[in-house]
Amino acid sequence: MKRIPTKQEIFDWISANPTLTSKRDIAKAFGIKGADRIDLKRILKELEAEGHLEKRKRSYRDPDRLPPVSVLQVKAPNADGDLFARPLEWHGEGVEPIVLIIPRASDPALGEGDRILARLTQVHEEDHNYEARLIRRIGANPRRVVGIFRKGAEGGRIVPIDKAGSTEWLVAEDAALGAKDGELVEAEQAGPKNRMGLPRARIVERLGDPSAPKAVSLIAIHQRGIPDDFPDDVIAEADRAKPVGLKGREDLRDIPLLTIDPSDARDHDDACYAHADDDPKNPGGHVIWVAIADVAAYVRPGSALDREARKRGNSTYFPDRVVPMLPDRLSGDLCSLHEGVPRACIAVRMRIDANGNKIDHRFVRGLMRSAASLHYAEVQEAIDGTPNDRTGPLLESVLKPLYAAYGALKTARNERQPLDLDLPERKIVLNDKGEVESVAFRERLDAHRLIEEFMILANVAAAETLIAKRSPLLFRVHEEPAPEKLESLRETAQAAGLNLAKGQVLQTRHLNALLNAAAGTEDAELINLSTLRSMAQAYYSPENFGHFGLALRNYAHFTSPIRRYADLIVHRALISAHGWGKDGLTADEIERLEETATHISDTERRSMMAERDTTDRYLAAYLSERVGNEFTGRISGIARFGAFVKLDETGADGLVPVRSLGREFFHFDAEAGTLMGADTGLTIAIGQRVTVRLTEATPVTGGLELELLSIEDQAMPRGGGRGKSGRPTRRKAVSTKRKKDKIKRKVERKRRQR
Repeated sequence: MKRIPTKQEIFDWISANPTLTSKRDIAKAFGIKGADRIDLKRILKELEAEGHLEKRKRSYRDPDRLPPVSVLQVKAPNADGDLFARPLEWHGEGVEPIVLIIPRASDPALGEGDRILARLTQVHEEDHNYEARLIRRIGANPRRVVGIFRKGAEGGRIVPIDKAGSTEWLVAEDAALGAKDGELVEAEQAGPKNRMGLPRARIVERLGDPSAPKAVSLIAIHQRGIPDDFPDDVIAEADRAKPVGLKGREDLRDIPLLTIDPSDARDHDDACYAHADDDPKNPGGHVIWVAIADVAAYVRPGSALDREARKRGNSTYFPDRVVPMLPDRLSGDLCSLHEGVPRACIAVRMRIDANGNKIDHRFVRGLMRSAASLHYAEVQEAIDGTPNDRTGPLLESVLKPLYAAYGALKTARNERQPLDLDLPERKIVLNDKGEVESVAFRERLDAHRLIEEFMILANVAAAETLIAKRSPLLFRVHEEPAPEKLESLRETAQAAGLNLAKGQVLQTRHLNALLNAAAGTEDAELINLSTLRSMAQAYYSPENFGHFGLALRNYAHFTSPIRRYADLIVHRALISAHGWGKDGLTADEIERLEETATHISDTERRSMMAERDTTDRYLAAYLSERVGNEFTGRISGIARFGAFVKLDETGADGLVPVRSLGREFFHFDAEAGTLMGADTGLTIAIGQRVTVRLTEATPVTGGLELELLSIEDQAMPRGGGRGKSGRPTRRKAVSTKRKKDKIKRKVERKRRQR
């Protein structure tokens, strides 16, 4: 361990070397490495707090902190109206700091894209690291928009593809980049915002035909800002990678580990094997092996590959393509556990008893060779009595022992009672041209559940090992539902004649009791959807708050390092904790674990939204040929502007605009989540069964517009009058109410006169 210099020695160095005053320069000068850099940073902070560096006007410049006065770019307001900003002077290697703008009454209104000079204060809040107070506005950074170009006499316009129908943009003729009418384009703001008229833009990329099948996911990628091209240095680094050998690893090549994935899987990062435990002290028990691709052996901390993987946070999956976290040389080759090929792995050997309870486990860094790459359906068919040429030879020796171990794990799961939602997943099937061939719901097999239970057990083992070794890590956190959301779920359950326990500590078993009571009834889907909406969103954190949905105290993501950066962090933590090599978790990574957790939680949500948007667009394209057809569904949401309906056949969500809800004004009750007719009293609420007609399908936005024909098998009633536009008007509804009130007052006066 290198001796840490005194404060005076550090102060003397900074005074003598005014051009070499970063923390890294100081560490290098004194030969400080690894965890000792934490002590160095502490001393530097103390010097700064004591004012010594400031008095000599030679304060060190920590590359992991923002300067007290910084240039920021304002982001769009969030759902609560708060303004955050991106620091343009951030040059650190970690996750970009989150800056919250604290407005004052005298400040001018700020909008997305504005560039400002601001004074920063470092804080330690849950959702931001710095707070900024405006000094002055200094300009704007060009905003970007993806839309359809409509050619005009002197250039044209860009019509955004957002469902919400954002503002159109004007494009001058010399800024059109040769775009054709109806072409999908990406553009950026040209010049300052105008107080009057439409904003101006210049086209920066032509994306082609918006109706082309491949444009569907491309739109989501550009809209959500998902990086889809790897920088040259990242590709070069991946191309230089060589297969890892046996040196320093446990030889697992004789264990018949196999991968079980979807038939269209693009990578294979987990393999498993199980057999009966021969320990007489564990009758009926099982030994389970789970081996995971050793991505950490190829993606080293601070490398170009590592920086790009952290930036992406995770892979994003679409029906027609994948935007991977790692280049194909790694994700599809060296890190993928292909059949019959030696591959580096980190594996865990776990022993469970006859009831599926884990007795013990141990991790190893090894070299494996997959016995087979199978898909779920063929594994299930083999167990059900129809093995094929691939599964037949493995049935008795490998597949049946896997299912025997899974049977024990099911017993433990039933005892633990994790949240058991029944929400079928949609599957978009594309033809060779990339067009939607069919929309169905994914089949859930025991083969799927087997792999899920094995992976959950391995994730628990990883968390428990790192906790026991006092190693920093990233936990997968899922907190309990908020009280107000639970109360809303309770009211929905009561309206359906069901009950959710109250006055006790909520556990998943209580929610499962509600779900089981609704199972098989017409309210089953409503209760499942409402339960899902009451849940908090899972996220990553260096602090352990447990996983409510899985009913687990300790949980971390370990099993998918090819597609999730969180798992790579856990792998590095295991490497450091076991002393397996120099490619483990570094001191710098430990320092910024919280920032990494926030960043990858955000990228995960970004990918989820992009995947959802793409599914919506594919469904709209699929249904566009069925405009005018009738469908059954269920009210899935209520808003002031209309009701959302989830269609039974495809699971697609469409909007019934409030303007089409009969000849009357509808009152919106946000608290109750209802729309109520002013004349008829007709109430539209979440969960009601409906029949609708598809009136419009717009593939480029993913929007579906519906006409409501009946509710709970009752035809829509005719209500009050309409305005000149043919739509029910607020004035008419208010007028009707005033007339009724006037009649009531007149009757009341006559009664008193008598």
